[in-house]
Amino acid sequence: MYSRAKQVLTICLPALIAGMLLSACENDLKKVKEISQNQINMDVDTIHVVNIIFSDSARVKFTINAPLLLQHTGKKQFNLMPKGVHINIYDKDLAQIGTLTADTGIQHEAEGRIEFHKNVVAKNAKGETFKSDELIWDQNSKLMHSNKAVQITMANGDIMNGIGFQSDQTLAHWTITKSTGIFNVTDAPTQ
Repeated sequence: MYSRAKQVLTICLPALIAGMLLSACENDLKKVKEISQNQINMDVDTIHVVNIIFSDSARVKFTINAPLLLQHTGKKQFNLMPKGVHINIYDKDLAQIGTLTADTGIQHEAEGRIEFHKNVVAKNAKGETFKSDELIWDQNSKLMHSNKAVQITMANGDIMNGIGFQSDQTLAHWTITKSTGIFNVTDAPTQ
């Protein structure tokens, strides 16, 4: 009886191990196919020294300049500017009314949204400077916003800090939430 169990074990054990190895290979092959399918659907075009002009009704609204643009195509399409981005914003007379710079920009064309990350600095026509680590520009609603910490330095040197920010796309009319500030007072109060 012991000898018979040994024979069955000797025959069945290698078959069991071979079955496990083959199923492991099958799972690995599925994983390889899945990864390669994602790679096929994620083509990247590399463009160096990018200058893009956005206009509406033959009027230039803003320009985007970036040293590198990676166009991701496939299922999820977006443009990545990983080495910095600089935007100039213009009024109807082509006068520059604002600038925006950031370490990284991500443009989601289908959604009409551009995200700016790390060292975001924006200036408006009034001389106000906005600093944050994130700014999202919704081109459909023509609004800019952030849920991160933001600092705004006014032209006179006053400083406002807050968490959360919203503005029109020219940065002329903005609101800041959860704000604190440092304000210069020049006149003494009268008694």
